[in-house]
Order: sequence, then C-alpha cells, then structure tokens
Amino acid sequence: MGRVYLDHAATTPVDPAVVAAMQPYWHETFGNPSSIHAFGREARAAIDTARDTVARCLGARPEEILFTSSGTEANNTVLQGVFATNLGRGHVVTSAIEHHAILTTCQHLAPLGLRTTYLPVDQHGLVDPDDVRRAIDRETVLVSVMYANNEIGTIQPLAEIGRICREAGVPFHTDAVQAPGMLPLRVDDLGVDFLSISAHKFYGPKGVGVLYARTGTRFAPLLYGGGQERGLRAGTENVAGIVGLAKALALAVSGRDAAVAQLTALRDRFIESVLARVEHCRLNGHPTQRLPNNAHFSVEFVEGEALLLNLDLLGIAASSGSACMSGAQEPSHVLQAIGLPREVAVGSIRFTLGRSTTAAEVDQAADAFADTVARLRAMSPFYADAMRTRGR
Repeated sequence: MGRVYLDHAATTPVDPAVVAAMQPYWHETFGNPSSIHAFGREARAAIDTARDTVARCLGARPEEILFTSSGTEANNTVLQGVFATNLGRGHVVTSAIEHHAILTTCQHLAPLGLRTTYLPVDQHGLVDPDDVRRAIDRETVLVSVMYANNEIGTIQPLAEIGRICREAGVPFHTDAVQAPGMLPLRVDDLGVDFLSISAHKFYGPKGVGVLYARTGTRFAPLLYGGGQERGLRAGTENVAGIVGLAKALALAVSGRDAAVAQLTALRDRFIESVLARVEHCRLNGHPTQRLPNNAHFSVEFVEGEALLLNLDLLGIAASSGSACMSGAQEPSHVLQAIGLPREVAVGSIRFTLGRSTTAAEVDQAADAFADTVARLRAMSPFYADAMRTRGR
C-alpha cells in the first residue's frame, strides 16, 4: 500500500494546470511589472488579468483585490490597518477559535490600545450571531469571524453576522482561507467587507494570497515602499505566484460542486467507519455544518502526537489536534473553546481529504487509525484502569 495524504487543510499539491500557467513567468516573461518597457508591461498585463479573474470569482471589482504573500499577511493588513486608521476607537470583535494570525495580532495590538472581545462558541464551534450584536459598541472598528475553522471544520453563519455588522455600520472581515473550492465565495452574498485567502490551500503555490477590501473601507498599509498595489502593499509583485493563484482559484470555483459531492461522500464514509470501530471516540465540530473534507476526532486514553507519529509510520499523513506551544503539549485553543476536557482534547487528530483522495485510501486510513488506537491503548495503563473502573 502507498502513502496516503490526508492533511489538505495544511497545504495542497499544486495543480499541474497551475504549474503550466505559472511557468512562463519564471523565465520568459520575467519583467518587473513596475517597469514601463515592454518586458514590464507584459508582467503588468499578467497581474491585471489575474486580478480580473480573482474579482470575478469573488463577485468583486478588480480594484478591490489586493495581492499579498499569504493569508496571514492579509489578516494582519486588515487588523493592523483598520486599527491604525481609527486611533482612539479601538475595539475588535472576534471569536475564540480564530487562527493565530488573528488572535496573536489582537494580542500584539493590545498594548497600543486595542480592546478585543473574544466571542464564545458552542460545543460544535458555532458563533451565536446575537453575541456579535451584543458585543458591538460605539468603539467597535471591526468584526472578524472566520468562514470555516481550520481545525474542526465548523462553518460559521457569515451572512447573518454580515447583516448585523451592516446594520451597525461596522466593517466585517472573514478569514476564508479554508473556503475556496469548498464553500461559496461571493462577497455580497456573504456580507463581508474584507476577505482573506491563501493560494496553497486550494492547489496553488505557496507564498501568495489575496485580501478583498470593499470599496469605501479604510485601512492603512502594513508595508510601505514603492507604492505597488495602489499604494496598499509595497514590494515587487510575485508575478508567477499571482498568475498561479488566479488559475487555482478559477479551477476551485468552477469545480466546487463536483468536489464537494465527492469529498462529502468520502468524508462521511471515513467518519462512519472510524466511529463504528473505535470506542470512546468523538467527532469534533458541527455534525453537518462543516467543511466537506474535514474529519476531526478526539480519542480517549491516547495522545494525539502518538497517534500522528504511528500513523505516519504506516504511511498516513494527518495532523495532530493538539497544538504544542513552547514545548508543552496543551490542547489547542479551539478544543478548549468547545469545552473538551483536557484529557480528551490531547487525544485529537485531524484528517482532511483532497481532490485526489480515493475510497481505497479512506478505507486504508480508517483501518490504520483503528489498529493504531487499539495498539496504543493496549500499552496504556490508564486505559486498562479505566476499563476496569467502567466494569469492562
């Protein structure tokens, strides 16, 4: 049996069609897009075409598309940029389960005067829109709630939150990094004023992302210099990466319906197999309102890191559900926010499927997962003691 890659939420392989689209801009069409000669104009034309493509995919205007190096940079640009233009009005509303690109940035801005409200989530990881309404006050300059959680896959009610923000006159940002190819992306339907994505999450290259910023929104640049991207993001553009992102996004949007149907069926097959075979195992995240490729489990009496390493030895690539910070193994902030006890949360692991995932690979992974859990539990005195206590 071959290796099985089930960590597509971390990164995806670059689509061959994307590689082909990028190829000329590494060697043949290499000009600096800020140059006025023919070489530069060719590169500029490629960026303009890519911007038009991204705008069509998002239902936006080309001038609302800002190319960045990553989703993290896009998130930072929004948070730091909006805060910088609202000195004296420093309140952000976000959720307790955001990516660290949001949470750490809020923490960084706290000494400068930013006040942050971290909204709780329910046991499935859902934000209550009424909590957003109650959290907004006269000093609120931004609401930022992710579209879908990168760990447990829960999809948030963005359109409802967007209506609340619009009524309150507060800009609304979403970290939509996990969404392309999985969820609708039309910005007006979502009700967002800012949206962040990253190409390597949807079969594009690493090192390039997009920030959508609705016309009329105000934010200061994160980077200053040569005035590229209408003065909002300085630095010579990554032409090949931008071309690749646009191609990957167009493919993700056009192929979304077929991909969602395929992934949902395989995900459900995998979840059903695991839950039927592994006792004392729970599925984290919303049971139905979740990304079509996400299966996140917590297994009692087993550590997630041990699961991950043993699966890797069997050729199964997944992701540990517990984030290790500063060398200390602690449950991730997401699992803590949904109320998992520490002893359950530390036994968490995430599987995320992709376009190339097959039914045979899903079955292979389920077999390996069940066997690994059984083997690790057989070596655990805690498991034996617990089973005796429970009368097993």
